[in-house]
Amino acid sequence: QVQLVESGGGLVQAGGSLRLSCAASGRSLSTYTMGWFRQAPGKEREFVATISFSRSDTTYYADSVKGRFAISRDNAKNTVYLQMNSLKPEDTAVYYCAARSGLRAGLTTDGQYNYWGQGTQVTVSS
Repeated sequence: QVQLVESGGGLVQAGGSLRLSCAASGRSLSTYTMGWFRQAPGKEREFVATISFSRSDTTYYADSVKGRFAISRDNAKNTVYLQMNSLKPEDTAVYYCAARSGLRAGLTTDGQYNYWGQGTQVTVSS
């Protein structure tokens, strides 16, 4: 079992940046596929980004964040990051970190993940 704790959310103006962190305990993340999802008020939870490490990190992004967000991992710190640049008001949501045991690229639906953090709020003002 792995426990995930997100941090780094907050209030930022449009065009600004934030870096979210997802710290894991209980297991090493080196053999997990990791993802970030978000849920805005009144909307379903949606995929943001995923990373899977095999010989090298393989990343996938939602079209809405491609070129602005970057997912990365530090296995030594057992932490996954989501660097968010050029933020827009429509990026406002609760952001969740997710994990799935095993290394598989391209996991973009929430049902494919076994473990979830509690979420961190990101609010982008216009």
